[in-house]
Amino acid sequence: MEVTVTGINALAFPHIHVWDWRVALYLFLGGLSAGLAVMAAVLHLYRNGDLTYKEGSSWIAPLLVPVVLGIGMLFIFLDLENKLNVFRFYMTVQILSPMSWGSWGLLAFFPLSALFALGALPERHYGWLKLTFLKTLARNMNRQLQCLAILNLLMGVFIGIYTGVLLSSFVARPLWNSSILPILFLLSALSAGAALMIIVARSLQAKLFFTKLDVILIAAEMTVLPLFFYGQYTSSAAHRMSILPFFTFTHEYLWYGAAIILIGVVFPFALVLKMIELRPGHVSEITRGVIFRMHLSATLVLIGSAVVRFAFVYAGQLSSFS
Repeated sequence: MEVTVTGINALAFPHIHVWDWRVALYLFLGGLSAGLAVMAAVLHLYRNGDLTYKEGSSWIAPLLVPVVLGIGMLFIFLDLENKLNVFRFYMTVQILSPMSWGSWGLLAFFPLSALFALGALPERHYGWLKLTFLKTLARNMNRQLQCLAILNLLMGVFIGIYTGVLLSSFVARPLWNSSILPILFLLSALSAGAALMIIVARSLQAKLFFTKLDVILIAAEMTVLPLFFYGQYTSSAAHRMSILPFFTFTHEYLWYGAAIILIGVVFPFALVLKMIELRPGHVSEITRGVIFRMHLSATLVLIGSAVVRFAFVYAGQLSSFS
């Protein structure tokens, strides 16, 4: 009735949003799995795995990677109009296509992360593996754990960059068409991965180690994000207009303005909480208060990472060269 009477389609007016929350969730969960894979690999590689001693996150984190990645891939599959055509991605290799690189990269990343999870699984939990060949495979992968950690680290960085390249390759969308966007998404993915490691980690030593990493990553992200907006503002008129939704606090762009305010509050607040935890002598043992503050700051980082993905996916579709 609305289309018939007014000639306006709510799905296309005033802007066409082809990609919705499913794509934004895919980018967030894909980046989170990539960042978590990198952090799990760092845990096993740092000082030859000293931090993995009696540390539950040494096997829980690798186990979460394929689970989070699988959920993310489910959302992008649900977004496809012709779902049966998904196999066509794997019938060709297009060197100049970011989607082709991403499709094949995800195809390699999923089994690598699953093998890493098997190798990191403690022998006391082999009872969970009902098939005999899985127990044998887990023992074999455990002997190659360092190599698997390196491969997962490299693939995690690749997927983290890819989530940004997927958007930045769209020349017709000025907000997305920036070489800084893949760097921003990689930093966001690594920061989210470190935050989830803080939540999963059991020992104080591991929590503080990833808190230090997250402080560096949040600081880098807070530096790159303003530089992204600066680059857009000093570029063409279309690029300058593309960032206006974030700084125009009207009813039409309310959510985008709220997103930039939320990011501007969440990341600094999380950074302050983390800096408090890192003060010399501030934390000597794990108490409920310490765990609450650490988990609160980590949760804020995860929320901020999700807000970045949703804001950029939706705001990018408002921008054009017309």
